[in-house]
Amino acid sequence: MIFEGEHLFAGQLGHFFVILSFVASIVAAVSFFKASNPGNIHWLKAGRIAFGVQVLSVIIIFSVVFYICSNHYYEYMYAYKHASKELEYKYLLACIWEGQEGSFLLWSIWHSILGAIFIIYHRKKQSIWEAPVMTVVALAQFFLFTMILGIYFFDIRIGNSLFTLTRNEINGPIFSEPNYLNFIRDGLGLNVLLRNYWMVIHPPVLFLGLASTIIPFAFAYAGIRTKQFGDWVKPALPWALFSACVLGVGIMMGGKWAYESLSFGGYWAWDPVENASLVPWLILIAGLHTMVIYKATGHSLRASYLFMILSFVFVLYSTFLTRTGILGDTSVHAFTEAGNAMNFLIGLFVAAFTLPSLFLLFRNFKKIPAFHTEETTSSREFWMFIGSIVFFLTAIFIIAKTSVPVYNKITGSKIAPPEDVEFSYNKVVIMVAIIVGLLTAVSQYFKYKSTTGKYFFKKIAFPTILAALLIAILSVFYPMEYYKHGIGFLGAIYVALFAALYAAIANSWYIISILKGKMKHAGASVAHAGFALMLAGMLISSSNKNVISSSRVNGITLPASKDPMTKQTDDPQENLTLIRDVPAGMAKYDVTYLKDSSGHEKGRKFYKLLFREKDKTSKGKNDFVLEPDVYLMKDNNMSSNPDTKSYLSKDIFTYISFALNDKTEDTSSFREVILKNEKDTAFYKNGYFILKNVVKNPSNGKYNFTASDAVLAADILLVSKDSMRYKAMPAIQVVGDDVAQLDDTLYAQNMYFRFIGITEDQKIRIGVKESDRLIDFVTVKAYIFPYINMVWLGLVIMAIGLLMSMIKRAGLSIGLSATLLLLLSSGIFYMFLLAN
Repeated sequence: MIFEGEHLFAGQLGHFFVILSFVASIVAAVSFFKASNPGNIHWLKAGRIAFGVQVLSVIIIFSVVFYICSNHYYEYMYAYKHASKELEYKYLLACIWEGQEGSFLLWSIWHSILGAIFIIYHRKKQSIWEAPVMTVVALAQFFLFTMILGIYFFDIRIGNSLFTLTRNEINGPIFSEPNYLNFIRDGLGLNVLLRNYWMVIHPPVLFLGLASTIIPFAFAYAGIRTKQFGDWVKPALPWALFSACVLGVGIMMGGKWAYESLSFGGYWAWDPVENASLVPWLILIAGLHTMVIYKATGHSLRASYLFMILSFVFVLYSTFLTRTGILGDTSVHAFTEAGNAMNFLIGLFVAAFTLPSLFLLFRNFKKIPAFHTEETTSSREFWMFIGSIVFFLTAIFIIAKTSVPVYNKITGSKIAPPEDVEFSYNKVVIMVAIIVGLLTAVSQYFKYKSTTGKYFFKKIAFPTILAALLIAILSVFYPMEYYKHGIGFLGAIYVALFAALYAAIANSWYIISILKGKMKHAGASVAHAGFALMLAGMLISSSNKNVISSSRVNGITLPASKDPMTKQTDDPQENLTLIRDVPAGMAKYDVTYLKDSSGHEKGRKFYKLLFREKDKTSKGKNDFVLEPDVYLMKDNNMSSNPDTKSYLSKDIFTYISFALNDKTEDTSSFREVILKNEKDTAFYKNGYFILKNVVKNPSNGKYNFTASDAVLAADILLVSKDSMRYKAMPAIQVVGDDVAQLDDTLYAQNMYFRFIGITEDQKIRIGVKESDRLIDFVTVKAYIFPYINMVWLGLVIMAIGLLMSMIKRAGLSIGLSATLLLLLSSGIFYMFLLAN
């Protein structure tokens, strides 16, 4: 049968290049492996050519997928599942990595780019590291292309193709028709939770960070393969620093996305997928410090091997957690069950890198050089190593708790998550923050090998006194107010805050007093100061976060919705229901729900909320408007996106916790009321109203007519049964031969007024409609996040510090270093502190 309107060439082209990439990755892996052996350098050229073919192929594959999605070719299953005509152009790009196959493609693109850069850089140096490192990268590409291969081996499909036809995947009567495409009006589109600009930039950056961990891992393998057991550390350090920077930024981009776009009121919820990306970063940071120790003293080489291997191993394990469906309903991020064949491939991918790498490490463990003398407690390397162990153990704790669903599935046990998941992590991590903060503060003041007590205490005295004074001042004038888990946990918060501030001050003072302001060597201190500032921001903003919305203001309490991220239901009393055009108090503001408007996407509504400061002396200077939005779906389900007013010292964070999804037709109609004169009264269902005056060409907050206009308005005062007073002002306007009626709506009473006209005997005709529909209202929840910008500023400073260290270790030219640092720092600063 010939099907009408199908564009089969695009899919055939894309599938051809998938197969070509798959074959090229095998050839590249074998060639680079052969070239790793002495005397086989001629294999290197074949490996480079094969890898180049694979790089070109993966670019073409991505281009074809984007072409299919952007042109809405719904004959392809991937386009039908992830694209739709209502999506903005940027989301047509983002929908590529929404699905599992597209995310594997994105991962392989970053491996291709990193591998190409690595080859170009090391080819000029004729480096011994090119062949063994690229063996690992090419082998990883082989597994990634297997995931999207989509070919059948007997009855088993190997991988899921991006170019599978919809009619081959869905059983339905329309697919037996030659013109079945005429019946497919639109695709399913991007998940409403993902329709945010962070979806365009967060996954690519995060995947770059995750993908980049393969280079330090490959260097560790290369050190064993070449028997150059310690020489790999120097060339691997810039790559490890790059990976730590990008992965850290990628993780916190997810936090910023959650803060801006999810309604749980924060940026971190200890979600399993959040944890799965954090764990490799923690181990990578541990490995960075042991690598620096080895470079300076020769110690900790074995630990460096272990940490660099495990950082990539846990990236693969996070892939297993998120893509096999094993997390079930414990994470909103996880992909659904992929099928037994795909799960087997993912498991094979994890095992193929984990088992051989650990086997090689332990087999050669005794051959790896190590000092048998212990470091002294007065040496920098001792405390750096302690810090590395703390990071490593924290990672193990987090991944162990995250893996409970895996343990349950394997053993058949039914270990339930704790009642308060966040606190179960926080009570441990707060202790880690204390230890890490203190170590970060003091460790750089120790010298390598040994440090005299006199030197150490002399240098550390000033930052210690300053930090103690600062925490004392804060405890008096800006105390922490997190009493939820008792005085003991509050005390731990104070100690952790002291440690974080101590670390920030001590590292800043180190740059001034020890380095004498020489920023070229200050990368580590800048990164430490940024990390400490970020910790302090997290502690302050979380401890003093304050809900300012309350149902007690007007006594309207509605059932609250369940948050899709935390699975917890809001406290109804922490939500304020706003009736349209009726102000209600919220902290120092009166908040008015002005109107709503439809967004570009189907079912999306924006709600305009006016925040007006109660202090009359401000004269409206501090007033602002927020427009949180929701996706209204079936059965009154909704997905809420917050809006935030940002100040230097705080954010006012507001989201819709309940919105009316009433589509019933208004069947009520206007009834005419004749008012004899001014001051005449008429009754309505919930009270009475008085005609105060008839105004010619009114100019007030509602209308702005001039003397040249021909307008009459009825100034009406309503008094409800509960003695509340409201105003309405319908008007009638004459323009040439036309008469326009300007109705007025009183949402608080669900009433509509119309100025019909004036009778011959000068009586006023007023139309009154009392609607049968529900009152127009919306329920909101609002927080004040104090000093939240410390979190983002700390992250930016930490990233800049890591970039500084990376550039210094890479030995780049001054011009290139300055350009890279300026561009990357500006981009990160803009993303986290300016863009919204």
